[in-house]
Amino acid sequence: MLDEYDFSQAVIGKYAKQYAEGTNIVVLDPDVAKVFTDSAAVNQALRQIIEQRSR
Repeated sequence: MLDEYDFSQAVIGKYAKQYAEGTNIVVLDPDVAKVFTDSAAVNQALRQIIEQRSR
């Protein structure tokens, strides 16, 4: 860590609305993350599983 940080350009409440809406963070194991490189890929795979289970 630095001894001092410059917050003169900081924006107050920049992420407040997003945080208030809630977060849902899932940590993938490294081997899974190699296959599913972004949230869109994960969501697509999970939706396919949901669709198959509901048949």
